[in-house]
Amino acid sequence: MAGLSCAPFRALTWRYSKPAFSCTEMISAKTLIHKSQLAQRRFIEKDNEEGPVCFQLAGNNPFDIAEAVKRVTDYGADLIDLNCGCPVKKIRQKGAGSKLLSQASMLYQLITAMKQNTTVPVSIKIRVEGKSGDIFNKEIANVVRDAGADFLVVHGRHWTEHYETACHYPDIQFFVEELNIPVIGNGDVACVTTLRKMLATGCAGIMLSRAGVGQPWLIAQLIAEMQNQSYIKPSLTEIGLLFIEHTQKLSHLLSNEKFAVLQARKFAKYYGRDLKNKKAFVDAINICSTFDELIHISHVFFCNS
Repeated sequence: MAGLSCAPFRALTWRYSKPAFSCTEMISAKTLIHKSQLAQRRFIEKDNEEGPVCFQLAGNNPFDIAEAVKRVTDYGADLIDLNCGCPVKKIRQKGAGSKLLSQASMLYQLITAMKQNTTVPVSIKIRVEGKSGDIFNKEIANVVRDAGADFLVVHGRHWTEHYETACHYPDIQFFVEELNIPVIGNGDVACVTTLRKMLATGCAGIMLSRAGVGQPWLIAQLIAEMQNQSYIKPSLTEIGLLFIEHTQKLSHLLSNEKFAVLQARKFAKYYGRDLKNKKAFVDAINICSTFDELIHISHVFFCNS
């Protein structure tokens, strides 16, 4: 699950929904090896409230990946994932992320390095061919199988496609039918209708990403609705308090209030998605500079709506 300022948001998600795994944001293997643990803390911290945590790594050097895997295993990882789907230019230029989809030999070496240096399950997160004209689904399936990955997470879009492009469910189903390991479907799951559509591919489970940011209760809500049970979402006041708590925990984690408030600008729009005056709320957060200001703004918008 993607969540900005990972550790605090993962903890909130676990408290409300208790997912099978909560995920860290992608972290470079080189960063993990060469930067101080304090600088990485918001990515690698495992909150006492959390259950199983998956650490997602990025890199294209088997030696770096091997060392990073050892470290996150020591940090308490319950699952380790290799990002082979990131479409960001600077990541692809380094030969990492979705670039690995065209480098089958290197991908095999990376998965092998992961498997040889940890006792926890290893997963790979990929993108798909879609309608791009690229042909790699079959080859990637073979590499994942031959290298012995334990899971596969499939984001049903090509790396060139933005979120406006609908998820390619047939590509996800291809991997489900091609492999004998659990395949986790990812893409467009935001409500019970889209959840059922994803599960119709035969996937063993789903990864919920953007839709969960600012809605740590969403997994519990979807499970209840799949069982035809009603679910009462938190009130706007309660959501505002969650936004404050997320920022506060990040500030405490890093002992840096200013950084936490700046980060809050990135996830304010997600917590404020149900506000009638969402834009005004986001604009106000974007110019606030202290945590006290953030608390005041949140009370004004969430408690008086």
